[in-house]
Amino acid sequence: MRRIDGSLAYGAEIWFTQRCFRAAPPAVLTPVKNNGGGARGRGGNSAVSMSAAFTMEGFMIFGITIGFLFLFVIAGFVFPEILAGITNSCVQFVLNYFGWLYLASVLFILVFSIIIAVSPLGRIKLGKDTDTPEYSRLSWFAMLFSAGMGIGLVFWGAAEPVSHYLSPPSGAAPASPESLALAFRFSFLHWGFHPWAIYALTGLGLGYSVFRKGRPFLISSILEPVFGTRRGGRIAARGVDVITLLVTVFGVASSLGMGALQINSGLAGIFGISGGTGTQIIIIAVITVIYIVDARTGLNRGIKYLSNINVVIAALLLVYFFFAGPSAFIIKTFFVSFGGYLKDLLPMSLGLGANRDSAWLGSWTIFYWAWWISWGPFVGTFVARISRGRTIRDYITGVLVIPALFCLVWFAVFGAAAIRLELDGAGIGAAVTRDVSTGIFAVLSRLPFGGAVSYIVILLLVTFFVTSADSAVYVIAMFAGRGALDPDRRMITAAGVMISLTAIVFLYNGGLRAMQNTSIVMALPFVAVLLLICRSLQKELGRDTLPPLPRRK
Repeated sequence: MRRIDGSLAYGAEIWFTQRCFRAAPPAVLTPVKNNGGGARGRGGNSAVSMSAAFTMEGFMIFGITIGFLFLFVIAGFVFPEILAGITNSCVQFVLNYFGWLYLASVLFILVFSIIIAVSPLGRIKLGKDTDTPEYSRLSWFAMLFSAGMGIGLVFWGAAEPVSHYLSPPSGAAPASPESLALAFRFSFLHWGFHPWAIYALTGLGLGYSVFRKGRPFLISSILEPVFGTRRGGRIAARGVDVITLLVTVFGVASSLGMGALQINSGLAGIFGISGGTGTQIIIIAVITVIYIVDARTGLNRGIKYLSNINVVIAALLLVYFFFAGPSAFIIKTFFVSFGGYLKDLLPMSLGLGANRDSAWLGSWTIFYWAWWISWGPFVGTFVARISRGRTIRDYITGVLVIPALFCLVWFAVFGAAAIRLELDGAGIGAAVTRDVSTGIFAVLSRLPFGGAVSYIVILLLVTFFVTSADSAVYVIAMFAGRGALDPDRRMITAAGVMISLTAIVFLYNGGLRAMQNTSIVMALPFVAVLLLICRSLQKELGRDTLPPLPRRK
């Protein structure tokens, strides 16, 4: 009887998969060994384990990317006004005509990821059916979390809820009970399930394409079922590779610029070191050397260990803020805000929760979606690289749910502590309005032992700075090396230098606003890539063989 029940269930799952994904009957994956020593499935055209050596094609794509970035850097230093004018015009065009596309696409990606996770397709592994995960859950979570969020959590943890509280979307009075509720709902929206869905989708496409189909570790490899292997498809794939590299550099450079701003604020508050672009450039230069060296040591040494240290420091800081701050207010804020976030998830995702305030949406929600999209290639690639052997369901649950919940708790703790102090007249709002990078330090100045904890915050900023950047340059070097899992160290160095120079241009040409504008513009082409990834996965997963149901004892 068990055997019949299992057969019926298995047949039902195949029917579900074929109907929902409109695919042909499942095909059996037949791995074949190739000269590179990696697995190669049907449609695969390269080894999974490639050498780190330069290839002519990789050199050309990397050269085109570096050339564009070099022109951007030169223009930023020589013609800053012209570059700023062009960027501002592009931002207005994107917001006026494509703002809706960011909102609708990210919501679609979230729904698409959830459907795959809960469907029978969730039992398929990122790899062969016999593969097992390479990293423990703790190390896996630490690495994906450090790569996926990093500096942004520390930068915005206290500042964003306070900003929304004082300057809410239209329709809510500033510093009112309504704006208090909106402050946390929108902070949860911007740092909750949506950004991690972008990472989950990109990593899922790569992990499936590389570890199950045996293709190179490139974003363009995911799109082979859509582009095909003819000349036109190959040209389109190379265009995707260039877009991926550019989007990654600009996205990571934005975050590094934010990190430099906040480290500068911390040093100014503790040691009295004067702020300014010069100091921030020195900070970037020093940390650039650190993260390039760390990335050159490889994935299983510097990046892994530093990521684990990162999570421990972040957890300790979270515990300190909870107990040193208004604990009861924090608990109440989290549960009330989480309920409101889930209730209003759909209207907020479509921009309706901001009462169609286009200026506010452009400065916050659309900027965030563009920022997460620009981080999608490198975070997704990095997460895929460390997720071989996990099932799709395990992978999406781990990437989408667990880090998002941690982020929601983080913003509830830091944001509630900041707003409670603001309500008590501590002047946190004035400090954030004057300089958003000082938010967390303004809160610490009002908490017990805040001066000592400020040193820990600076340490966390540095480690987040390093882990985000070393993950990024490692992945960029992988892309430039045409999917090499152990990328060439020269490419790592070149990528690190270009990211840092781009971050310096942002600081030199308007700071935070320049970072926001460039992120919004550069992420637009990658929205199309993400939607094509959905289409490619829909085609290939529907043709794959579902693993047998586990036997019931």
